[in-house]
Amino acid sequence: MNEDFHLYLDSADLAELKTCLPHPVVHGVTTNPTLLKRAGVGRGDVPGLLKRCLDLGARQVQAQVYSNDVDGMLEDAKVLLSHFDRGQLVVKIPATRQGLDAGARLIAEGVPVTWTAVYAPEQAHFAAQLGAAYAAPYLGRLEDSGVDGLGLIAQMQSLVAQRPSPRTRLLVASIRSREAYLSLLALGVGAITIPPRLFAELLDHPATLAAERGFLADAGDLT
Repeated sequence: MNEDFHLYLDSADLAELKTCLPHPVVHGVTTNPTLLKRAGVGRGDVPGLLKRCLDLGARQVQAQVYSNDVDGMLEDAKVLLSHFDRGQLVVKIPATRQGLDAGARLIAEGVPVTWTAVYAPEQAHFAAQLGAAYAAPYLGRLEDSGVDGLGLIAQMQSLVAQRPSPRTRLLVASIRSREAYLSLLALGVGAITIPPRLFAELLDHPATLAAERGFLADAGDLT
């Protein structure tokens, strides 16, 4: 598996995730409070869900803090991290003023951090400057707001690429189509998180499946 690019699945629905995992192209699973609420997963159930994802082959899982002040974010992170081995859990924190502060403290302790809800190039710059594992912009939401989402993410990618060590990857979320996924690959982003429904569209090309059926039929006729 090429570690230069990380593909994540964006879901808190275990049944949905099981349609994709285990698979070697998947690096991990991302969640957030909205996805947890949608899947009916309570706070106390989050560690169990993410541990199940690790059992299914995810190399890293991501969970978001619930507080909006520095002390609260750090306490949320401490509770989440207590359930995992070092490096398994990436702590997600909104890229607010307080979030940047809390995340920087966690990074200083060796905790991988994703700053999420990144809407501006300077936020991606700060994330890279502080040594984040990931900075997560939302392509679909940017476009919904009337912004040139791909253009803005290209600016962000240029900024994070200026600091190759330690490397911060853009982890682009809110992906709604195969075309969007391919456009992001063309920009050279380091990570993408997709809904499980898009996984099948990316991996199960109809022409390839048709060719396989033909090969198998012909193989059955070989003597």
